[in-house]
Amino acid sequence: MPVGRYDIQVKFIGYEPAIIREITVISAKQTFLTIQLKENASMLDEVVIKPRVNKEQPLNTMATVSAKMLSVEEAKRYAGGFDDPARLASSVAGVASNTGENGIIVRGNAPKFLQWKMEGIEIPNPNHFGDLNSLGGGTLTALSSQMLANSDFFTGAFPAEYNNALSGVFDIAMRTGNNQKREHTLQVGLLGIDASSEGPFKKEGRSSYLFNYRYSTFALLAPLLPEDASSIKYQDLSFKLNLPTEKAGIFSVWGLGMTDGASAKAETDIAKWEYADDSEHNDIKQNMGVAGISHKYFFKNNAYLKTTLASTATHTDWTTEKLNQELSLQPQSKIANTNWNFILSSFLNKKFGARHTNKTGILLTGMMYDIQLNNSLALGGPLHEIVNAKGFSTVISGYSSSSINLTDKLQMNIGINSQVFTLNNNYTIEPRLGFRQQLNKNQSIGLAYGLHSRLEKLNYYFNNSLSTGETAVNKDLDFTKAHHLVLSYDQNITDLIHFKVEPYFQQLFSVPVIADSSFSFINLQNDCFLGRKLQNTGEGRNYGLDITLEKYISKGYYYLFTASLFNSEFKGGDDVWRSTRFNRNYVFNFLIGKEWQLGKSKQNTLSLNSRFCYQGGNRYSPVNETASHIEKEVIYDETDAFELRAKPALNVHFTSSYKVNKKKSSREIALKILNVTGQPDFNGYQYNLINNKIEKDLASVLIPNLSYKIEF
Repeated sequence: MPVGRYDIQVKFIGYEPAIIREITVISAKQTFLTIQLKENASMLDEVVIKPRVNKEQPLNTMATVSAKMLSVEEAKRYAGGFDDPARLASSVAGVASNTGENGIIVRGNAPKFLQWKMEGIEIPNPNHFGDLNSLGGGTLTALSSQMLANSDFFTGAFPAEYNNALSGVFDIAMRTGNNQKREHTLQVGLLGIDASSEGPFKKEGRSSYLFNYRYSTFALLAPLLPEDASSIKYQDLSFKLNLPTEKAGIFSVWGLGMTDGASAKAETDIAKWEYADDSEHNDIKQNMGVAGISHKYFFKNNAYLKTTLASTATHTDWTTEKLNQELSLQPQSKIANTNWNFILSSFLNKKFGARHTNKTGILLTGMMYDIQLNNSLALGGPLHEIVNAKGFSTVISGYSSSSINLTDKLQMNIGINSQVFTLNNNYTIEPRLGFRQQLNKNQSIGLAYGLHSRLEKLNYYFNNSLSTGETAVNKDLDFTKAHHLVLSYDQNITDLIHFKVEPYFQQLFSVPVIADSSFSFINLQNDCFLGRKLQNTGEGRNYGLDITLEKYISKGYYYLFTASLFNSEFKGGDDVWRSTRFNRNYVFNFLIGKEWQLGKSKQNTLSLNSRFCYQGGNRYSPVNETASHIEKEVIYDETDAFELRAKPALNVHFTSSYKVNKKKSSREIALKILNVTGQPDFNGYQYNLINNKIEKDLASVLIPNLSYKIEF
């Protein structure tokens, strides 16, 4: 078979045909496909088979609306993807993002409301330096594209099996290694080295291994990045062992681990203290790991049972010291957090017939924590204890979800999810319901509703009050909750062009706020040292319209246009409705790419790809200039919280690659550039201590990665 791209069509009598698009075949590695067919509910004497399954449909067949399958191939090819699933998701309708970090803002919701899953298990933020500057975001992903299979991304009204998620779910799947032939990949680039290997444990065996190791440093890119960026170093390792048996089912052992380190030295020349952080010394160490054992057993009655035992761990050690006028370092803050989660997940998937499939399961999560957060309120002052908590709590969740074909063209997805948090015995009961009507072979409409909820990070439940001296004042915090209502219209304009429109409405409630204040967790970016009492009386609402027009790659080119028009509002503890921090009102994306087959046998591929993203700016509060000049730091007027909005931004990303396919190996040289034009992210204001002026904090991050990869 010649190298290149292929669309694979699969047909079988009694099942709906499927098309798997944009499969890349290279000379060095075998391409394996896992193909799932949906049983046709009607039996006809004579049928003309024409595929209507396309790339737009999610892997989870119980998803009705607001779901998209994201492929690893797209993360490699799309400009701005940067081999990062989070950055790839920013091209999806309904998603906004920043250049300097990869937090996913779904339909006006904070990145912290998104849930990450791997192999069916909720995992901590899988990004390097995650949750430091922004909860839910990080610098670059720890998920290697060498390890990932196609995955589902949900932006609203997701199926009943998903708990503890408010804005969306990124359901990551790891692929299975080649069990017939050993294959290896080595990549060297400006961001570091990347090595992976896969293959059978023994010849003619069914078991396989797959692993990837990556070491990265920003030292080579220091001239293009902010000061002290050269100190940023990180590593990650991921693996999956697939162990099928003759009669006992399929076992798999999988995991992901990462370690991060960075430091910033204080400026010892007082005359050069331009901003407050110039006199600070920071030392950051961060680790995250997840490992699990999964077992899948197929029964003879159209059912299978999948059980997973897993554990996740996170550790953050962040020390900040500040120089005084005598150039002596004084303690400023200390974060020392260690969290372990022990997880049992088990579900039974049963097909009762061509019209009804049910999935019922339980999820037990034991959370062991050791959290210490200390902060000084003034230079040279004592460190105040914000959190000092050590213990164990549990989240117990159960769900049942059914997909029912009411007629040949009308599908209903119905289910319920419930969860209990044993720390304070708060619980939720969350119904989910969706309908999809096939109007004709090319058009369908869908309608879905869901009640969803999410816990906050554990440290906020144990915050001490700096004003009253009370300890663990937020221990009784309830889940933050939201009603999702989504209408969807899909049309296959041609076999290769897909159009989709989704209007939606979300009503958030039980949001943590501070009484008589505009403060709300809806706008929370990162405030570890929040020494205030919270109450679940806040509200929010998001409504808008998402539009997608996509041409799948054919004749060497593709394009994707997405548009999101939305409004995002919140009500804090003062009962006043305002725009949220993330209310950008609009996001437009246009991606386009072209491939050329070169060489005597057309075995080589040249690829050029661009992405243009135009979006409204983040909201911010006015500056209280009088108070700022007195305190020598920026003080915002929160009585008019998020009244102002930064200027719109146009971000341009570029990806190019040239792949040479030889008989037993392939080589690829690629150049990927984030933010080609250097468009800065607006991060509010900062106080200039030298000029006594209030200045905009504009961070211009341009990240290129020139890499060379060999597969053999």
